[in-house]
Amino acid sequence: MYSHDTFGLGHLRRNLAIATHLLRRSQPFSALLLTGSPVVESWPMPAGLQVQAMPPVVKTGAEEYASRDSSFSFATVKERREAVILESVIRYRPDVFLIDHAPAGMKGELLEALAFIREEMPATRTVLGLRDIIDSAETVRSQWREQNVYQLLETAYDHILVYGSRHLFDLVREYDIPGSIAAKIRYCGYIARNDSKVISTLGGFQGASPVSRRPVVLVTAGGGGDGYPLLSAYLRALDRIPHNVAQSIIVPGPLMAVEEQRALELAAAQRPDVRIILFTTELAELIRSSDLVVSMAGYNTTAEILVAKKPAILVPRGAPRMEQRLRATLLSNLGLAWAIQPEEDLVTRLADLVLGALAGAKPPRNDWNAVDLGGVHRVGSTLDDLLGINRMSAIGATL
Repeated sequence: MYSHDTFGLGHLRRNLAIATHLLRRSQPFSALLLTGSPVVESWPMPAGLQVQAMPPVVKTGAEEYASRDSSFSFATVKERREAVILESVIRYRPDVFLIDHAPAGMKGELLEALAFIREEMPATRTVLGLRDIIDSAETVRSQWREQNVYQLLETAYDHILVYGSRHLFDLVREYDIPGSIAAKIRYCGYIARNDSKVISTLGGFQGASPVSRRPVVLVTAGGGGDGYPLLSAYLRALDRIPHNVAQSIIVPGPLMAVEEQRALELAAAQRPDVRIILFTTELAELIRSSDLVVSMAGYNTTAEILVAKKPAILVPRGAPRMEQRLRATLLSNLGLAWAIQPEEDLVTRLADLVLGALAGAKPPRNDWNAVDLGGVHRVGSTLDDLLGINRMSAIGATL
């Protein structure tokens, strides 16, 4: 499994959800995860998963990256990452190489390994896993033409798994995918952890103090790299809400700048109804134990909100991609969440929506069943099928 992890925690969390399921199947897989996440050493891993870290980079803009370690140039880090990927493929000799999100890898870092597999390991199945919404249709089509991605999908990949539902977002139509590539695509449903422990109070969560009977509002910014504006706006919105009608749990995330974390702690210090947990690897449990969730609209957090069927206010980032805005709008149109768009007055809208939710308002929830959350199971079944094909081919070759 390849996870570039150039920004946030979403790719790591999605791949770990898949890996956890694969390792627990009745006929379990063995698995190696290639990851560029800067927090991988502090993240709990499922038993049996092998992990190979790559030097971390940080996304600085659309298709722009820099080394997280300023003592190394980006070119040096990219070269090292390419070497780690190729060496791991040669050493591990996988039956399936499952790539997350980026067909060519970060800035083309997968191309050498993909070419090697085609030439030297033809029995290895190359599989691309795409979240359903990547960016606006115009942006994706333009970038894929410019970067020759359509050709790569045609020649380098055996199968493509879409982590979503076609009736909600038709990736083939939106991104103008030709029929020869579309024939390789299978929609799997959304990827979400299915092993979370349901806990009745936040008192059972490490770092949280016992909770009163007041409703609990969880406010999260995922990894936190660009989450400060949302969390700061929420604290300002609380000034417009009567004190002590709810308890707020704010999770900045491990990738938020230290000075931003400190600013949030200072702003919350005078409010006994606000608690800050700087970092948790068990966000799904916090979501399940909360009465209302305020978050950005990243893929994994929204999927975990849907699994828990919690009222949510989604505040998508406006740049550099349209992905979160499109997802928040989709779920709002389904009646499963409220959405605040980047051009709106964030503090005022947060205050109004939170106050309404605390008074009993709920998203319309017209169609919970519209969102298929069985993605990890279908990924496992698809890989079972692929390996069955490989085994039958091997048997046929010996007859």
